[in-house]
Amino acid sequence: MKKTPATIVVIDFGAQYVQLIARRVREHHVHSIIVGHNVTPDEIREAGAVGIIFSGGPKSVYEEGAPRCDPKIVDMGLPVLGICYGMQLGCDLLGAGVKSAESREFGRTGLEIVADDALLTRVPKETSVWMSHGDIVKQLPNDFVPLAKTESCPFAAAKHRTKPFYGVQFHPEVTHTPHGSQILHNFVYDICGCTGDWQVANVVKQGIDAIREKVGEKDRVICGLSGGVDSSVAAAMIHEAIGDRLSCIYVDNGLMRNRETDLVETAFCQHFKVDLHVVDAGERFLTKLAGVTDPQKKRIIIGHEFIDVFKDEAKTIDGAKFLAQGTLYPDVIESGHGLGGKTANIKLHHNVGGLPEELGFELVEPLRDLFKDEVRRVGEHLGLPKELVWRHPFPGPGLAVRIIGAVEPEKLAILRAADDIILEEIRAAGWYDKIAQAFGVLLPISTVGVMGDDRTYAGQHVIAVRFVESTDFMTADWVHIDHEILARISNRISNEVRGINRVVYDISSKPPATIEWE
Repeated sequence: MKKTPATIVVIDFGAQYVQLIARRVREHHVHSIIVGHNVTPDEIREAGAVGIIFSGGPKSVYEEGAPRCDPKIVDMGLPVLGICYGMQLGCDLLGAGVKSAESREFGRTGLEIVADDALLTRVPKETSVWMSHGDIVKQLPNDFVPLAKTESCPFAAAKHRTKPFYGVQFHPEVTHTPHGSQILHNFVYDICGCTGDWQVANVVKQGIDAIREKVGEKDRVICGLSGGVDSSVAAAMIHEAIGDRLSCIYVDNGLMRNRETDLVETAFCQHFKVDLHVVDAGERFLTKLAGVTDPQKKRIIIGHEFIDVFKDEAKTIDGAKFLAQGTLYPDVIESGHGLGGKTANIKLHHNVGGLPEELGFELVEPLRDLFKDEVRRVGEHLGLPKELVWRHPFPGPGLAVRIIGAVEPEKLAILRAADDIILEEIRAAGWYDKIAQAFGVLLPISTVGVMGDDRTYAGQHVIAVRFVESTDFMTADWVHIDHEILARISNRISNEVRGINRVVYDISSKPPATIEWE
């Protein structure tokens, strides 16, 4: 039976930072989950909650249709921390007045603590916090105690006298609040009584126990390996749990980077001794993609073809009852599979309920409770090679969505060679681990160039280099990398990769751009 850890339940009211709140709690070795605002008190209890956090949100509590929760939640006896909108909602539920602020606060703001309390202990009496609000709690009844203020916000932090409700108008979860981590630590440890038992070793042990309980002692599991972090860590954990009853299928779709297949084979055949089925399907995929330029059609073709190839290979594995997927916690909450229904940040994910039902497998998703940074730590604990655990994300459709226009063998060769140079140079300069994602994009443009004494044009293309920094990939910024590194990359690509005579650097942020070009 899976043991439920002591949990902080984060109720989402539409906050852009909701995943960040949950991750910050977990950084203190305390388990957290994100739920929709329709969650019931009974569901919160069943989740093993020892505390609750109300997230921020874009609405005003007095607006019609603004998200609200069951009022009984603040009467459960569990500590509640309201952040921004969450503070306003909690105060509103408990009889305080919330109105539009005369002077809105956005950005770093000076904070003065006016009363001693466990929530703000070990925080300087005068500090700065990150604000982002247009409403404030303007009236506090006698049931509340003011804890902190700013120049234009008289109740920047407060608590209820008899109920364990605490509210902060600022955002302790963002790095722009210097002592925000201390405030969250105070809440989860001093107020909620957590002990910090959400440790990697415990997570791995519980995950392995859960896999053994679900799979039993006879059945086999098939895992689709992509070469990425998530599927690799999922496979490593399952192998630790059931040994040689795991079979992995790696589909080489001909759209991978150089040495991608070699890396997977080395890690899982030589290191873990896993039953690995490598399917060379490159020609099959390229035939289906011939002449296709629309990026969405590329993705659809690649997705359908992958399923067909996977199904064909899966039929050759006897006794397989389970299909493993590298589903992560953000996939679960954004697809509406968490408590309380859909959260505010909704996306569809191919690997939540993924492959068609006709495969006849039960799902095993050992990472579905984890964020990406936790998955990497689990991978390290399981002994996966560093180059697998800490590699940059790579899109499922591979290089097909980094070639703008039709995918052709010669274009793939050009992009692979350029991509190799990009990664070699940032590794040599010590920048690989500073960058969240680094890659090249082959543009469908012929440009004029001069090579030797000749003018070049026909058959000469442009490579766009894209480096981004990000913590969650929901937002990202371009990397202000040393110009000397860009110069070396440009020089090497132009000299060593036939077909390229121009290199450009993408300085677009997300938003408005996306990280990938297609």
